[in-house]
Amino acid sequence: MKAIMSALGGAVLVATAASCLAAEIETTGVPGSASATTTISGQQLPPPDPKFGGSIKQKASDSTPWWPPRVVPPKKAPNVLLIMTDDDGFGSPSTFGGVIPTPALDRIANNGLRYTNFHSTSLCSPTRAALVTGRNHHSVGFGVVGEIATGFPGYDSIIPIEKGTIGTILKHNGYATSWFGKDHNTPFFANSQAGPFEQWPNGMGFEYFWGFVGGDASQWQPNLFRNTTPIFPFQDNPGWNMQTAMADEAIQYMKQLKALAPEKPFFVYYVPGATHAPHHPTPEWIDKISDMKLFDDGWEKLRETIFANQKRLGIMPENAELTPWPDGQDIYNGAKLPRWDSLSFEEKKLFIKQADVYAAYQAYADYEIGRVIQAVEDLGEWNNTLIIYISGDNGPSAEGMINGTPNEFTTFNGVPVPVKDQFLWYEFWGSDRTFPHFSAGWAWAFATPFKWMKQVPSHFGGTAQGMAISWPARIGDAGGTRRQFHHVIDIVPTILEATGIPAPDTIDGIKQLPIEGTSLAYTWDKDHADAPTKHTTQYFEMLGNRALYHDGWVAATTPVTLPWELSTKPPPDVIDGYKWELYNVMDDPTQNNDLAAKMPEKLKQLQNIFYLEAAKYNVLPLDNTTLERWNAPKPSLTAGRTEFTYSGTLANVPGSTAPHILNKSYTITAEVNIPEGGAEGMIVTQGGRFGGYGLFLSKGELGIGRGKVVFLYNLLDLKRTIWEGPELSPGKHTIVFDFKSAEPGLGKGGTGVLYVDGKEVARNSMENSTPITFAEDETFDVGLDTRTGVAMVEYRYDSPFNFTGTIDRLTFKLEPFPPPPLAHPVGSPHRH
Repeated sequence: MKAIMSALGGAVLVATAASCLAAEIETTGVPGSASATTTISGQQLPPPDPKFGGSIKQKASDSTPWWPPRVVPPKKAPNVLLIMTDDDGFGSPSTFGGVIPTPALDRIANNGLRYTNFHSTSLCSPTRAALVTGRNHHSVGFGVVGEIATGFPGYDSIIPIEKGTIGTILKHNGYATSWFGKDHNTPFFANSQAGPFEQWPNGMGFEYFWGFVGGDASQWQPNLFRNTTPIFPFQDNPGWNMQTAMADEAIQYMKQLKALAPEKPFFVYYVPGATHAPHHPTPEWIDKISDMKLFDDGWEKLRETIFANQKRLGIMPENAELTPWPDGQDIYNGAKLPRWDSLSFEEKKLFIKQADVYAAYQAYADYEIGRVIQAVEDLGEWNNTLIIYISGDNGPSAEGMINGTPNEFTTFNGVPVPVKDQFLWYEFWGSDRTFPHFSAGWAWAFATPFKWMKQVPSHFGGTAQGMAISWPARIGDAGGTRRQFHHVIDIVPTILEATGIPAPDTIDGIKQLPIEGTSLAYTWDKDHADAPTKHTTQYFEMLGNRALYHDGWVAATTPVTLPWELSTKPPPDVIDGYKWELYNVMDDPTQNNDLAAKMPEKLKQLQNIFYLEAAKYNVLPLDNTTLERWNAPKPSLTAGRTEFTYSGTLANVPGSTAPHILNKSYTITAEVNIPEGGAEGMIVTQGGRFGGYGLFLSKGELGIGRGKVVFLYNLLDLKRTIWEGPELSPGKHTIVFDFKSAEPGLGKGGTGVLYVDGKEVARNSMENSTPITFAEDETFDVGLDTRTGVAMVEYRYDSPFNFTGTIDRLTFKLEPFPPPPLAHPVGSPHRH
């Protein structure tokens, strides 16, 4: 027990000791002069204003001026470029044995070190919260993705103020801090223009933010922000893609900084949406990868190829074994992942296309990352830049289900798309006409050599991430490999040690709790290549599934739900309903040989440690529900409201702050004024091409049919239901769309009636409605449509489709049913 408690306290004791070390103050220039600089102790952030050091008499000519010194980091503190991609499996990039070319990641590994035993939390926003704070994901409120936050400290999606981010620490110590790409750590109930903005990147210590907010976004028309202001650079810009635009933005940022303040180091946090769905590479990259024929032999052969590469490159030791394909085993209850040879010609053709587009997306993203890295060298900053490149924030995603999908939101709504239907989008796969994801079989393959994938924290297929670190001025063992166990919480202490900046004692007057990770810097020297890991204990938990790493052993629960299947069975008891497995990962690095039956006492020891860790880091209470948490009340601006009123124009409102019309009856009333000559344009919409609704006046063709009242409901780009009314004459009109849901429950149909000036003009029924969510990267807009349109062929229009009349008053009235009994998949419809 003494050894166990020592191991448990080790990381905290190390972090506490580090935080108590005040940095030695370094000053340059004449004190009080305009050019003087100083470092700070770093214990109090922001630092207190220095005492005026001049003299003040009655006349300025008799007084002595004095300027406070400019705060700078310690001498030789490096620039930091922290890169992390999204949903990349361990066996996906070429750098770690995969077949997808990733020369930028290769470059960092060949000039620095490969880490082959580095781990995430197994899910997006939890990993990201841990990455920027140096604390475990439950410690900082992200025990699960923010979309299913609940009101417990480990799960509320709020990073506590006593656990400040690396952005805040470096900013106050003189760094220029910036964030490019995905922000999945702003709570969904605080992501609108109304704020509050403390948990946006700008409020978390990042002086400049350019990216999107949420779990994913179209790369052709993303919900893009500059700081907290929505921007639309893709409008009237054919071929625009966020991967290239983001690299351009980051490069320009670094060039501008070094032109204006050449001595000021930067901290650039670069986190593209690739390769999370939607897989949106450019056509050139799709052609390039398709021509390579990487996936024609199927996913089982792909695993064998990757594993052989991993052995050849030394990524996996010689004693490593390839884990089996998941079929024919009792633990895998539900839909099995099919063998490649069992598939039809059509299935193989579709699945190869899906994999080609995914691989093109990864290769494209790596290419653009390579441009950012090259810019560092072009600026003369290569030798003194610490570059950390993490391939993925969790394992590969199986959220395309068994067949993949042309629209990821079909998965999140529990609607599988048959293979034959997907061929309607085959020629456009990866374009802005799709929001695609691949078949789950590819996810298992890209996790090679491990079992499982994203969402599963108990097995390395869900948590193992390839990582490379380069810093030529400090790391001399170019091309070396490191196998020490490490975790995403170790990045912040690594950066702090590299920069010579201590963890602060207080931020904004708030006492800071210890950083929980362990620096990797001890592994950098060649003579320490085989040093024992200093990160000796690490818990894992996600959605009730859990594991404990301790001194080379892993105890892990067997997953009870499948990430690729939306099971209708209720989850088992979260404590007693799970089988546990046991692995000696020093001898069995792929978790292939379960020792639980042979070593029950060892398993019990690790289980006990897990629950000690769980109590320490806010993991409790354990919860293996998903949809219940999705629907649980959250402190949003719309909570409890049943009536909403707008006028004029309102753009870019996230779904969390919009009237929630799903699974209920509702009435939309628009009081509009039509000018002479008629009008057209969007009155109100939520969603877009991949699901949503719109009330608008038609554009018409060649002046014919312009100004007709239309309500269009887009069911996940699978079916569109249209209500049509007359053209509106000049003057005031009242338009009402009244929908009566047939019955309580998720995705039930109903009848809608369209009225104009009190007269019924159209009545139509829908068999089904959207059960869980509209397209989340789209927004609620009044008077325009900021991204993609809900119409496809009939009544098609081009965004922003501004309303050319006047909206005097727009009212939503919602009539919720009592909460229905839950009868929906346990496997989450929404796990980014």
